[in-house]
Amino acid sequence: MPFSMSQTHDTSNDDGNVLSDLDPASVRRIHLVGVAGTGMGSFAGMLKAAGYEVTGSDENVYPPMSDMLRAWGIPALTPYRPENLDVARPDLVIIGNVIRRVNPEATAVRARRLPSMSFPAALGAFFLRSRHPVVVAGTHGKTTTSSLFGHVLVEAGRDPSFLVGGVTRNYEGNYRLGKGPHFVVEGDEYDTAYFDKGPKFLHYQPRTVILTSVEFDHADIYRDLPHYEAAFERFVRLVPADGFIAVSAAYPNAVRIARAGVAKVVTYQGDEGASADVVPRALRFGPEGARFEVVDHGVPQGELLLPLGGRHNVENALGAYAAARSLGLSHDEVRRGFLTFRGVKRRQEVRAEVGGITVIDDFAHHPTAVRETIAAVRGRFPGRRLWAVFEPRSNTSRRNIHQEEYARAFDGAALATLRVPEKTDRVPTGEELDVPKLVRALRARGIDAEGDADVEVLVQDVRRRAQPGDVILVMSNGAFGGFIEKLIAALKEGR
Repeated sequence: MPFSMSQTHDTSNDDGNVLSDLDPASVRRIHLVGVAGTGMGSFAGMLKAAGYEVTGSDENVYPPMSDMLRAWGIPALTPYRPENLDVARPDLVIIGNVIRRVNPEATAVRARRLPSMSFPAALGAFFLRSRHPVVVAGTHGKTTTSSLFGHVLVEAGRDPSFLVGGVTRNYEGNYRLGKGPHFVVEGDEYDTAYFDKGPKFLHYQPRTVILTSVEFDHADIYRDLPHYEAAFERFVRLVPADGFIAVSAAYPNAVRIARAGVAKVVTYQGDEGASADVVPRALRFGPEGARFEVVDHGVPQGELLLPLGGRHNVENALGAYAAARSLGLSHDEVRRGFLTFRGVKRRQEVRAEVGGITVIDDFAHHPTAVRETIAAVRGRFPGRRLWAVFEPRSNTSRRNIHQEEYARAFDGAALATLRVPEKTDRVPTGEELDVPKLVRALRARGIDAEGDADVEVLVQDVRRRAQPGDVILVMSNGAFGGFIEKLIAALKEGR
């Protein structure tokens, strides 16, 4: 087993369960509370692959995670209830960060004094301490960049492990358990658990880091940009002097944060002629993706083909390039990895072509991600009418903190359809995103915009007005009430 209690910190939770009291030989059955989340579900699969008996529980279990858990042979018990612990009979319980203190299983874990850990602490203890962690952090681009980097290492024969926040199309899963020294993990700045309010990535013991961006997000747990930046400052200080940080020069505050640490820092940027160590030259986009030459510290390295669209993906790829070279990979090894990368599901993923209408699924929710995704899709489908459909679902996107930025983020779309989010206790009254106001602002910018709370109404409106040649870009970091599946069915029915 890869787990050794001697490798852990003294991990006491707020109710006194101290994991150092646990006999490592007794850890065979592990139960994950909140198993249907992308990170938790993938971690469950990795634990299963490592030889543990794994069960999980959740409130809502839907594809693709439900399909993956079933394929891995991991029971997903629902709903949350204390009796699930009797079924699982766990030696260790891992608590997801969506779980609140009042959750019935979390309450039962405390009452029974079962050994428990957060997901990030468990990942660090079970897998990262004996490996070289490569942590991809930042506000944007973490999933695609970490997936790309993991694939580059696989293609170079390094046999890495990785755990990412999306389904990689090369591996049809979120994780890989290899025998090589490197472990690539997506470093999330969100809080760890109800009993550990520090950022997740503080548990990941980074040695190599790609820092893609630092832009205010997660307004439900961070007060403002300085508070948000402080989390990254703590993270950077964990990278040792012999470590490495590749940081995007497009975000000067990210560069400042990176350079406040002790590790070597290399900057990169996706704009030709930018003042950065690693930049593209002769950048052009086509149906096959982005083609460009890499210039590293002023020295041309050769051409690369990245089968993804958008300047932001080029920038993320340059961060991966810089980090890969720091680990000793050659330009040609990186080139082969880029060339064969198939991307990540729900990142500009074409879901259907119906009657000349293209339906694309994307995870974008921050206004910067919305803007960059629209620009990338326009470049991928030039001359076609672009229809942006957006669900503000995250705790930040539901707030009015980015009200003005969203009004500018949809430039490039001919039409926009927005879902009015349901009221939630996570967003204080008076701080909600004003969707009707946003619709009016988009119309003032020449975009044919509509909004409604009812998914069925949105589906029928898009179905009725869609024309052959349209590209319908659906952006949400959740299931969007099944919007895409319902739209595809409606389009097929109407043709």
